[in-house]
Amino acid sequence: MLSGKRILLIIGGGIAAYKSLDLIRRLKERGALVTPVLTAAGHEFVTPLSVAALAGEKVHSDLFDLTAEAEMGHIQLSRVADLLVVAPATADLMAKMVQGRADDLASTLLLATDTPVLVAPAMNVRMWQHPATQRNLSTLRLDGVSFVGPNDGDMACGEFGPGRMAEPLEIVDAVTRSLGAGPLVGKRVVVTSGPTHEPIDPVRYIANRSSGAQGTAIGAALAALGAEVVFVTGPADVPPPPGVQVVKVKTAREMREAVHAALPADAAVFAAAVADWRVARESRSKIKKIGDGSLPVLTFSENPDILAEVSSLGGDRPELVVGFAAETDDVVAHATAKRDRKGCDWILANDVSPETGIMGGVENAVVLISEAGAETWPRMTKTEVAQRLAARVAQALGSD
Repeated sequence: MLSGKRILLIIGGGIAAYKSLDLIRRLKERGALVTPVLTAAGHEFVTPLSVAALAGEKVHSDLFDLTAEAEMGHIQLSRVADLLVVAPATADLMAKMVQGRADDLASTLLLATDTPVLVAPAMNVRMWQHPATQRNLSTLRLDGVSFVGPNDGDMACGEFGPGRMAEPLEIVDAVTRSLGAGPLVGKRVVVTSGPTHEPIDPVRYIANRSSGAQGTAIGAALAALGAEVVFVTGPADVPPPPGVQVVKVKTAREMREAVHAALPADAAVFAAAVADWRVARESRSKIKKIGDGSLPVLTFSENPDILAEVSSLGGDRPELVVGFAAETDDVVAHATAKRDRKGCDWILANDVSPETGIMGGVENAVVLISEAGAETWPRMTKTEVAQRLAARVAQALGSD
């Protein structure tokens, strides 16, 4: 998907520089040509030999390389690239970018370019949260610089919080989006995610257990392949993915309206855990406990079946409609029946029994139910499930 794309990779000084080695490998696996630039501080964490061996190209470090400068090499390096990637980007390097400094090769390349720039910050949590760094971040965004990460996590210094460099595959996804590359470029996909909350009264509601992690991963994976993603999410525990159009809803009826408003689309993936029922008459004030042992009587109404509705549309029906089935027993049988009943193309079924650890966990084990039958996927992370599904969506939509 990145075949022939030229990436100028600037490796800053920080412990996260070790990830840049894997990043080079991942980019090259996808056909990219990687030209590495190593800062003086970067030399302290990775060697030019290891970088050059993985990139298959000379490592550039010196602003005053006389052979290259005969042809204004520091200008040409940044002009022939399709994208400049800074990973890791230290607080110092970000500050230099804001100030327009040009006192080494990396900062000069960043100042001399009119090529898009993608930055993957990596630094101590206090440095990242410092007002100076946040001001620099805002300025760079206004200048048109794109960012991926940083992530929350344990630091080499022993602290925890935002500041970890994004993982190599996350950066590859961001590179793909930045270049407008990928097999789903030009395709529009609607993704639903998270639970819905159906109010009983102002303080209570009915909901399904769902963190939104799988739906978020699917939205990110589809966007990474170049799709225009409309991400309709209920009140999820995890934040929406970057690079998508986010529509926040609370109830099933709000989700239904948002989905129909997002159509037409080439595909729709319904990963949300929509509550099947709602209270017919929501109380406008908090229902009080009487204290005599009597219980309030709640009358339920069925919520709209969004998956079935979209699957049965006429001209506005997406080419591919994918549903999810969270089951606790007879997974394949129930999911197969659900696919037939709803009229969708695929169902991704999973066993969410408590002993599986899937509900709320980082892994998933799904069975893809289609016209061809049941295809069992191995247990893997939700990110990997999402990437595998996104690739299948691209294949089904006839993309190369």
